[in-house]
Amino acid sequence: MVRLVNTIIAVIILLTTLVVTTYYESEGTMPIPPKARIQPDTTVMFGHRLIDNYSWLHDRDDPEVLDYLKAENEYTESMTKHTAPLQEKLYQEILSHIKETDLSVPVRWGEYYYYSRTEKGKQYRIYCRKFENLNSAEEILLDVNQLAEGKNFMQVGIFQISPDHKLLAYAYDDKGNERYTINVKNLQTGEILPDKIENAGGSLVWANDNRTFFYTVPDDAWRFYKVYRHTLGQPVSGDALIFHEQDEAFNIYLGKSKSGKYLFLYTGGKVTSEEYFLKADNPFGRFSLIQPRRKDIKYWSEHHDDHFYIVTNDGAKNYKLVKAPISNPSAGNWKDVIAGTDSVKIENIEVFRDFLVIEARKEGSPQIMVRNFQTAEVHYIEFPEETYSIWPSYWYRQPPNPDYESEYFRFTYRSFVTPNSVYDYNMRNRERVLLKQKEVPGDYNPELYQSEKTFAITDDGVEIPISMVYKKGMVKDGSNPLHLYGYGSYGSCEDPWFSSARLSLLDRGFISAIAHVRGGGEMGEYWYEDGKLLKKTNSFKDFITVAEYVIKENYTSPDRLLASGASAGGLLVGASANMRPDLFKAVVASVPFVDLINTMLDSSMPLTVTEYDEWGNPNQKEFFEYMLSYSPYDNIRKQDYPDMLIMASLNDTRVMYWEAAKWTAKLRAHTTGKNLLLLKTNMGAGHGGYSGRYDYLKEIAFEYAFMLDMVGIYK
Repeated sequence: MVRLVNTIIAVIILLTTLVVTTYYESEGTMPIPPKARIQPDTTVMFGHRLIDNYSWLHDRDDPEVLDYLKAENEYTESMTKHTAPLQEKLYQEILSHIKETDLSVPVRWGEYYYYSRTEKGKQYRIYCRKFENLNSAEEILLDVNQLAEGKNFMQVGIFQISPDHKLLAYAYDDKGNERYTINVKNLQTGEILPDKIENAGGSLVWANDNRTFFYTVPDDAWRFYKVYRHTLGQPVSGDALIFHEQDEAFNIYLGKSKSGKYLFLYTGGKVTSEEYFLKADNPFGRFSLIQPRRKDIKYWSEHHDDHFYIVTNDGAKNYKLVKAPISNPSAGNWKDVIAGTDSVKIENIEVFRDFLVIEARKEGSPQIMVRNFQTAEVHYIEFPEETYSIWPSYWYRQPPNPDYESEYFRFTYRSFVTPNSVYDYNMRNRERVLLKQKEVPGDYNPELYQSEKTFAITDDGVEIPISMVYKKGMVKDGSNPLHLYGYGSYGSCEDPWFSSARLSLLDRGFISAIAHVRGGGEMGEYWYEDGKLLKKTNSFKDFITVAEYVIKENYTSPDRLLASGASAGGLLVGASANMRPDLFKAVVASVPFVDLINTMLDSSMPLTVTEYDEWGNPNQKEFFEYMLSYSPYDNIRKQDYPDMLIMASLNDTRVMYWEAAKWTAKLRAHTTGKNLLLLKTNMGAGHGGYSGRYDYLKEIAFEYAFMLDMVGIYK
């Protein structure tokens, strides 16, 4: 029966292809894909001769490069023209599930309630506050829509209120290249102060004098490597250099304790870090070192009374919690508070006056532990579903739960079927109150959908978790289209999240699944380390194992299975498509990191040196040969590839646009089938794509229309 159903589906898809072909024939000739010219560029490393025919695409200032990208965009538009009605339908459908005029849950901080809101028809959020109570007059702190006027892109990367709540320091990026401009606004007068700082980095922290702040700046490789101190009213050119990180593998981040008493300067890479502290009342003092850096040891700190509470992997692979006296916080004085275990990974902490909150992971799921400082009693907050996400609630780019004195811990909970839900949890009596659940217009009913967690087993017996969601009544007969997403790098945890846009796929019979492959952090630090460096191919094998599992268990079939990944997830699906192209009908890769060797050999490029501890240093023979063995761009060969939609952004500083462009060109030159290869480059955005919410939704509608087109669904 399953074989018959699959045969019928294959015939439908074939007929759909003929219909699309007939459409183009009726309009004229079939569009011809752009053909990038070949200009061989040879690199010899460790006896390997690498020929890159498309390295000329690296020069974004070359008019020929821009013309090529535009030609690819035009080709993509022509080849998806028949889905334009479906795109519009999907966009309107997705929009109908979003409350366009909405309000975040207000956060009490000092004498103010802070919140953000959206207005129908406006692309960006408006940041506001009210004094003392929610019936007071609204103050608009920053309307990002006004900031974005006349610009194609706008992202606010820093948003820091001064301790006396009279000033706002914010930083914006209007190109997508993550180079920020800092402005300071007087919240009492509305005046923008003359203290404008260009080319700033990603973090800023106020001292308690309300006139001094510290900020980071990037180098040419987009590494935050210096910290400066600025005093309002003084020339920026005279800002004092406070710290210069010489190690090219390290980045600097600035923070402040919840108590408000200490500033922290964290500098670290993927596997090693160190941290400095300074009394926030003494901005012209000198930062003191907590513990000198030691290879493969990471730590970060928070403040409580006369101690620092420190999360570290020193002697604990899954991290542990220690404390040390502020008077002498070096490692020799660290005392265990919560010991490390193989079964629970400690990820972060929040310190209140009376309570300590520990964010952890156990058996693949996020956990929240609460510890009473007086009694040392520890309890877990319980959650109702098998698969879910949780995180401390925060107001835009401010520290979460800003009231140090509070006994309430505010968090957000969501799952595949439960929209974002904000709770206040009383850490003393363990009662929780739902403050707001994100409204989903259009009669959304979670009872119509089913989420589940299952496992695929690799050849060597490793269980790979899979989270999935589908509409109830789904029959496992191989006929269901299935969207399989994966990431699997940096120890990132891809916990299930609610998406009102995803309903458009689920309601059309799709199954949506996440493959929690090694290299991610879902199962702890061991899981992460088993999918990085010289074990990276485990990530691809796991993804393939999951694909084989959902086919074998008749959730779907190869001509109904669509894979997607973004950034390092693009490497995951790109490598998997090279290894097992027969498993996938189509692949969607967004800003894909696929040209591993060329990127990692160029130490002048953004993020390259900082990535050595994730992928390896290709200047070393062992790493070079291992990385070469799986690099998606270098392992393209003559074979029949799945249909592919590849998306890039011209101003991306994390994954350069040319990785996607070269990958597309080389795939076209090597595929032996008639698969569709589309490249779409956003000419005015960065790594995250469109910054405006309506533009972003249109991009989702475009992707979904492509996926539906691949399985012959047009309604």
